[in-house]
Amino acid sequence: MTVKSRSPYEPAPAVLYGCRVLAALVIALGAICYIPAREGVVPLWGVYVLIPVYLVFNALPYVLYRRIPGIGERRRRLLSPSHSRHTLRSCAHGVEMLRVFLLATGISVAYHLARLSLLWTGRWTDWLISAAIAVGVLAVVFWNGMLCLYMYSVQLGIRWRVIGALCGLLPVVQLLVLRRIMQVVKAEVETECLRIDRNNARREERVCETKYPLLMVHGVFFRDFKHLNYWGRIPFELELNGATVYYGGQHSAASVSDCAAELANRIREIVETTGCERVNVIAHSKGGLDMRYALQNTDIAPFVASLTTVSTPHKGCVFADFLLATFPESVKSRIASAYNKAAKGLGDPDPDFMAAVGNLTATGCRALEPYLAGESNPAPLEGIYCQSVGSLMPRARGGRFPLNVAYPIVRFFDGPNDGLVAETSFPFGEKYTLLTPVGKRGISHGDMIDLNRENVEGFDVREFYVELVSDLKARGL
Repeated sequence: MTVKSRSPYEPAPAVLYGCRVLAALVIALGAICYIPAREGVVPLWGVYVLIPVYLVFNALPYVLYRRIPGIGERRRRLLSPSHSRHTLRSCAHGVEMLRVFLLATGISVAYHLARLSLLWTGRWTDWLISAAIAVGVLAVVFWNGMLCLYMYSVQLGIRWRVIGALCGLLPVVQLLVLRRIMQVVKAEVETECLRIDRNNARREERVCETKYPLLMVHGVFFRDFKHLNYWGRIPFELELNGATVYYGGQHSAASVSDCAAELANRIREIVETTGCERVNVIAHSKGGLDMRYALQNTDIAPFVASLTTVSTPHKGCVFADFLLATFPESVKSRIASAYNKAAKGLGDPDPDFMAAVGNLTATGCRALEPYLAGESNPAPLEGIYCQSVGSLMPRARGGRFPLNVAYPIVRFFDGPNDGLVAETSFPFGEKYTLLTPVGKRGISHGDMIDLNRENVEGFDVREFYVELVSDLKARGL
């Protein structure tokens, strides 16, 4: 998302820049006061006055960014955690403190370079003590800013936090890294503020309040955890805009038929306990195959109003056939055993790694086709609105591990893809949407479910789902 150079939440430029320069001067004065005090230029009481003023300017940016909006604490408590007004103000505060730190450091360094002559006049201890005091004074400002960013920013992720820590002692490089970190967090604050303003403006419209609730169905190798949502920030955004959201809760790894049976039971449970009559299903990856199987082979079709498949390999993955044929049986057995054991520990009663993988191959999908509601079996889909969504990455670097590693393999066997599923495998239903790459980044298989909680430039995944669900509402679903 492109952001403006100045946003409505920022103070007036004269106030912002004036306070920034004044804060830098006060902090720089605190960092160079030792030698002037020793020389009698600055009285001792002046140094004592500097201390409270210094502390005030260390907190001033947080006060300046009081216009940063919030979604309301009551709404936050009713829904799931997200950026609060406090966390956004803390991020903005952190960026501003680092700007002040850079200005004050420049002044302090220039001053100490100008006073280097003290080293040759027998006052070298004064110079060294002054430099040490300056380092301490400036360090407080630096860590004031960095800790705010490290504690409250989502977009820094692990990568920039690690890079920042590793490059902290490398001259010049540290400044380049610091500049990039500040840019990332500033863009994050602006993006979230614009989002909050937009959601607050349309609060009464409840654009995602569909007639039937949403059932979000996860893909393979993941489960629905309360505090680690498979769908990232998407459900929270939908609920903010009026949606009612439920989750599939099926096995992380099992055959399509087994997962379909679990989803059928889940849908019956929702309908019986809520009286909602039907549900709108949004299924990602293998979840789309699970739902198609459930519609064809169970009695839940009357309880489904719509099915939206996202990044689903409806025709399977040719590269998966190759991998299964290449790996020795002993290796596959060890991998499957290790996964099944771990999955059981996380709550799967009877995980089956090989069955799940086998159903995702091109061969497996061809074998499943007679059992999947779709073109060859349209009857179960009568009265159900069906659509599909896919995305593409232009290069391996567009995705996070392991999608960046899988991308060239998938491209060799399957063609253009999202790091896991080929473009030719996405289409299903009466409407098909292909999200094409923006710039060099592209949109990966994981980006489509906000897996990394990353703001992808040119693709607002949260707003995409808001628009998708708004369309369902407009269709009377």
